[in-house]
Amino acid sequence: MNAFRLLVAFIGCIALLPMSYAEQGYQTPSAELAALVDAKLSPTSSLSDDGQWLALFERKRVVSLDELAKEELKLAGIKLNPANFSRSRVSAKYSAVQIKHVQSGTVININNLPQGIIRAPKWSSNSEYLAFVVEQKNDARLWLYNVKTKQANELNSIALNSVLTAYPYEWLPDSSALVANLAVNLGKTRLQNDSQSTVPVIQQSSGEKAPARTYQNLLTGPFDEAQFKFYGQGQLAYITLDGHAQPIGRPALLKSFSVSPDSTNILVASINEPFSYQVPYNRFATTWQIWGMRGFSLVELAKQPLADNIPQGYDSVRTGRRDFEWRGDQGAEVIWAEAQDGGDMKTDVEYHDFIYSLRAPFKREPKLFAKVERRYSGIEWGNDNIAMLSDWRFSDRQVRTYIIAPRDADKNRILFSERSYNDAYKDPGRALYERNDLGSKVIKVVGGRYLFLRGNGASEQGNVPFLDQYDVKTNSSKRLWQSAAPYYERVRALLDDEGKRFITIRESKTEQPNFFIRDLNKQNLTQITNFEHPYPAFKGVTKEQLRYTRDDGVELSGTLYLPPGYDKTQGPLPVLMWAYPLEYKDKAVASQVRESPYEFTSIGYWGPMPYLAKGIAVFDDPKMPIVGIKGSEPNDNFRKQLVASAQAAVDVLVKKGIADKNNIAIAGHSYGAFMVANLLAHSDLFKTGIARSGAYNRTLTPFGFQGEERDFWQAQDVYANMSPFFHAEKINEPMLMIHGQEDPNSGTFPMQSERMYAALKGLGKEARLVMLPHEAHGYRARKSLLHVLWEQEQWLDKYLLNDSAEPVKVITEQVAEPTPSQ
Repeated sequence: MNAFRLLVAFIGCIALLPMSYAEQGYQTPSAELAALVDAKLSPTSSLSDDGQWLALFERKRVVSLDELAKEELKLAGIKLNPANFSRSRVSAKYSAVQIKHVQSGTVININNLPQGIIRAPKWSSNSEYLAFVVEQKNDARLWLYNVKTKQANELNSIALNSVLTAYPYEWLPDSSALVANLAVNLGKTRLQNDSQSTVPVIQQSSGEKAPARTYQNLLTGPFDEAQFKFYGQGQLAYITLDGHAQPIGRPALLKSFSVSPDSTNILVASINEPFSYQVPYNRFATTWQIWGMRGFSLVELAKQPLADNIPQGYDSVRTGRRDFEWRGDQGAEVIWAEAQDGGDMKTDVEYHDFIYSLRAPFKREPKLFAKVERRYSGIEWGNDNIAMLSDWRFSDRQVRTYIIAPRDADKNRILFSERSYNDAYKDPGRALYERNDLGSKVIKVVGGRYLFLRGNGASEQGNVPFLDQYDVKTNSSKRLWQSAAPYYERVRALLDDEGKRFITIRESKTEQPNFFIRDLNKQNLTQITNFEHPYPAFKGVTKEQLRYTRDDGVELSGTLYLPPGYDKTQGPLPVLMWAYPLEYKDKAVASQVRESPYEFTSIGYWGPMPYLAKGIAVFDDPKMPIVGIKGSEPNDNFRKQLVASAQAAVDVLVKKGIADKNNIAIAGHSYGAFMVANLLAHSDLFKTGIARSGAYNRTLTPFGFQGEERDFWQAQDVYANMSPFFHAEKINEPMLMIHGQEDPNSGTFPMQSERMYAALKGLGKEARLVMLPHEAHGYRARKSLLHVLWEQEQWLDKYLLNDSAEPVKVITEQVAEPTPSQ
């Protein structure tokens, strides 16, 4: 009898819940929201180097749950598909490809491709071929499109291996052939983990400091090591344009390979044992060599040991030789860096890095190429007289770029730019590139002194993209062109040497981005593409960039979107605010505007925009800067500044008459979810919150997170004050949490949401936890995305739009696996 009464009471509790919340399994949101998941997006593009051919790739952003649920292995920080020796979570995948001739407008559809996923497209340097990978169920193969014959053909029937090398092939710079990584173990009997081979897993530290972030999907034992070797092993091959393949060297665990600009040598990195259970594969012991095209080692550049003891700090590096690359403007000269500070930028030395070079035939001793005062960031190559060398430092976020003469890099350097890398207003732009006589991509240099720079043109008025001509001799720039209202237009590629004809991408608030040719001499604009508006139901959405000030004087901004047909006479609207906090060392930089008021209003399914269809106003990306004060670290004042930023955002919406201060929701993803929980704990500004794929207990990421360099033992108060888990008892607004069960992101492992929900439930708070099967840090399966939209819609209906609803304790939900009928 007691058991029966208990059952009746339980059923009665369920009956009190809205039916939608009592249901298990995947759900579908209202039609307007569901349509966004299936909306056809404008394609991704790839322009040939001569500017004559535009490859358009139909994006495959959403996948089926069956595809997401297929078998995958998690080894050394990689998720891989054992059936086809490819990575299983590559985001840039396409379903179709189309070739468009820029001048004539002729369009060629490539229709003879097998069923599968298209990825990794690359034009040859002579612009005559487009290579790409077609990934199928049991293999991934290389295809080639010929612009002269207008035909695409499988180049070779041998399968590729992209487990360690995400791009499994590379063009020779002279376009005569390709080098590819072949899957030598595909088709062999898979390894079996029998109980006889099970042994204790033992790890032992040496007493040396070895701080590491909270990496996931690492190796866990001997069987994982064996599988890593089996699936990671590849064989380099030289493949001619007629498909003939010649092996290069012997099979190895190839981490990277790069062909020299003169197409005669290959820079090869191969992983060595022993492996680590603490760090991912890119920090494993690695041998760097230069091979000839037949695979003979010409020189061994370095034997890097396992890098599990890099000093703490974002600008800390491994000791010894690192950052190997070919010098782009020479035939075969390799460049690398070596730390002079033990890898620790906190060490006080005159130069933190030396740069060395070694030229073919690689018989002489390396030459000291340049001395670098801060941490070496890289070199952009032009010619023997012009290159751009950059260094940086995390402590003050400074980055510097010098114009150097590579023939004598330490003499007569010109300081091209020095700024905080967060300082968008001082960004001079990036150099445009071209192919040199070798077929190598280098900075475009005209007349021995002029470079062309394109940039976002961030300003008080928002981003205003530009094209500049920079004169090396006078260290000055001349503006050639700048985008003009009411359009947002940016340069994609130059078509001449004067900067008068170039390809742009142009859009407005209401016009979808499309490609154009702009001719400054003729003062005309020719449209190349005509992509349709992907969200016709949202054409009436209005957009406004708001500027306002925080109580400490930091100027802030955000973008306000209003539903179609709304005017202020209708009174305040419910508001959904979606944000992400960022850290700065300077108030002025934190206040900068980094968007354009004229960008196309994109209504994707990912963020807050779908809920405009519900009559909700959206305040997107209201700035939440966390600024270091008088030498302190930004996070020393995280909570105070976060709440102050949110208060300022609420105040400006209320002052404009858009919002009722008691009817605003806050939402965010990842660090934005962390923000949501903190704002609910430490303020009463919001009616409810939506937190996706977040981290809530910073003690579970003890060796740093986001921009925090200090470890937990150095800053325990900071870690505790910033962790909403430690303050869960203060949360008195309902919070929806969503998380992918397979989240591999450092710090946001699924346990973070599970433990936060358990805390809220135990404390008697209103919360809902949704765990999505097979999903990672972002969500990709169609069923998952529809369900996420439904969850958020139901939550906003209940807690933002329905003022009369009685508070209801909601249950945790594990989204059910679909049945075959689903």
